[in-house]
Amino acid sequence: MDVLRFLLNVVWLILCGFWMAVGYAIAGIVCCILIITIPFGIASLRIAGYVLWPFGRTTRERPDAGGASFVGNVIWLIFAGWWLALGHLVTSIALAVTIVGIPFAWANLKLIPISLMPLGREIVPSDQPFAAR
Repeated sequence: MDVLRFLLNVVWLILCGFWMAVGYAIAGIVCCILIITIPFGIASLRIAGYVLWPFGRTTRERPDAGGASFVGNVIWLIFAGWWLALGHLVTSIALAVTIVGIPFAWANLKLIPISLMPLGREIVPSDQPFAAR
């Protein structure tokens, strides 16, 4: 199973992982430059690493997430989240055109919720190559 995850991650990296990670990294750098939005920048950079190598990992809600995460997610959604979700949607449509790209298109669609609401979530190892969020 580890070989399958590795191969899926390599193909993902070539087809769309690198470009999506660059988008998250740019959002994270911009957020870190604006000092008040550093928590958003940290979350974006954390997700950039996840988007770069997603198979074998998944996200779950943090038990200590509260109202501040909800408010932060609303602010994130308005200013950056919908752009990143749109990138995932466009990439998934482009990947779904080919039969080989359909699993990667599906994986891209599964990344949309975390691109919209990243705060209050953590990235954890998974035992399934196509883990649910």
